[in-house]
Amino acid sequence: MIIGIDIGGSTTKIVGMKGSRILEPLTVEANDPVASASGAMGKFLNTHKVGFQEIDRVITTGVGASFLDQDLLGLPIRKVAEFRALGYGGLFLSGLENAIIVSMGTGTAFVKAHGQCISHLGGTGVGGGTILGLSKAMVNLSNFDNIMESASRGKLGNIDLSVGDISQAEIGNLPSNITASNFGKMSEQASKEDITRGILNMVFQVIGMMSIFAARQHGDKNIVLSGKLVNAPLAGKILDSLSRLYKVRFHIPKHAEYCTAIGAAISASPSDYGVHPVKRTVEPKED
Repeated sequence: MIIGIDIGGSTTKIVGMKGSRILEPLTVEANDPVASASGAMGKFLNTHKVGFQEIDRVITTGVGASFLDQDLLGLPIRKVAEFRALGYGGLFLSGLENAIIVSMGTGTAFVKAHGQCISHLGGTGVGGGTILGLSKAMVNLSNFDNIMESASRGKLGNIDLSVGDISQAEIGNLPSNITASNFGKMSEQASKEDITRGILNMVFQVIGMMSIFAARQHGDKNIVLSGKLVNAPLAGKILDSLSRLYKVRFHIPKHAEYCTAIGAAISASPSDYGVHPVKRTVEPKED
């Protein structure tokens, strides 16, 4: 068994791989990365009734991995760069050979993955942290589930300016209901629900469009989404509209939230999991 652990700032995700089978991943929240990783390992072993002797290797990644020494609960560990783990995980979960992999967390990162050639393209500070921060400042909501529930009842017509609001005819290939300006039609009568809907619409449109720009630059049609935000109910609806307009395909595979942890687990031998080397004339910079 191989254990993959993605240690974030406040959340640690852990997964076990037995061959190509994924044992049900787990999440542990703690502010201290060492305590979080130890807690995740203990919880995983107890939940799946796994003994230390059954573990072949432990591979860690994420911003908190740097705080770990050479072992975890007596088990030796190795570390892999987060963007490499993200690329491996995205290709493995989607079954694709070539894609843009997007990690939607507190912020958002974009990776080009082509076999074992992984290149970090960049990112944006717009992400889950934006949703939480703006919701707290504007409508005094700070719980993610409450924000999602509120947004599900909101009306964008009280918040966003659409193409139809400024033109009687379509502009280029843009339909009348497409957003012309996020929060460009902010009504004094807008409710909390309307505002949270506008916040989510803005965040997912920004992530979606940046993903599409990255895909176009690299000649891709497939975009694999990962991270906690994939679970937001409105994410699929907003991104689907962009998918139809710009002729790309957004993939949200099973276990997408744990993509980076899974990528860490398979990083020691990615070709064993169907992520094969690709010969290139020029290798992209690896992070």
